[in-house]
Amino acid sequence: MNIFCLKKHRWLYCCLCFFMFSCQENATKNISFEKRKFERAHLSILSAIKYIKTGDIITRTGNDFTSESLRSLNQRNKTYSHCGIASIENDSIFIYHSIGGDWNPDQKLKRELFAQFSNPYENRGFGIFRYQLDSITKLNLMDTVHFFYTEMITFDMDFDLKTDRKMYCAEFAGKCLEKASDKKIKIPHSFLKKFEFIGVDDIIMHPNCEKIMEIVYK
Repeated sequence: MNIFCLKKHRWLYCCLCFFMFSCQENATKNISFEKRKFERAHLSILSAIKYIKTGDIITRTGNDFTSESLRSLNQRNKTYSHCGIASIENDSIFIYHSIGGDWNPDQKLKRELFAQFSNPYENRGFGIFRYQLDSITKLNLMDTVHFFYTEMITFDMDFDLKTDRKMYCAEFAGKCLEKASDKKIKIPHSFLKKFEFIGVDDIIMHPNCEKIMEIVYK
């Protein structure tokens, strides 16, 4: 009886050791996979830099619940949850974008390096899109972007298109493009019943907008 119990205990101990070793091995594999994924993502970000020009629309796909909810608002293309406008300044690429919540506690229009804007820890990927703008319109666009930035407009939690003192991301990009082009570029609006808004897809699916690159982190 004692010998049986001893063998049983040894068997249970061996099973436990095997289970713990398997879990540890799987955890190590997962960590290694995630590490390689982030390394590939950072390489993608670095390789994309040479394609970005001032005035480009830069999109991203956030990996949090809020981003998922915002993505679902898009009526035609639900890939992206957020967008901003690129500006090359002293050999650095900055993205101007309107964002709120924990990412931006003071709610003011944000100026952020492209690598931070598209970081793989908070995003699943990014896109680069370009409107066909003549040189004067592009200058007007960046003047408008910088004007709103110096005015410190804040994020619009009400998603109200009637005011320019507060804007959300796609509204900011859309209004900048319309003002810069003297309304020659008209951004379409989306509707959910009586709720009128500008979706990220309204910006990037405009006939005057060209897709330059789309990256999904893998």
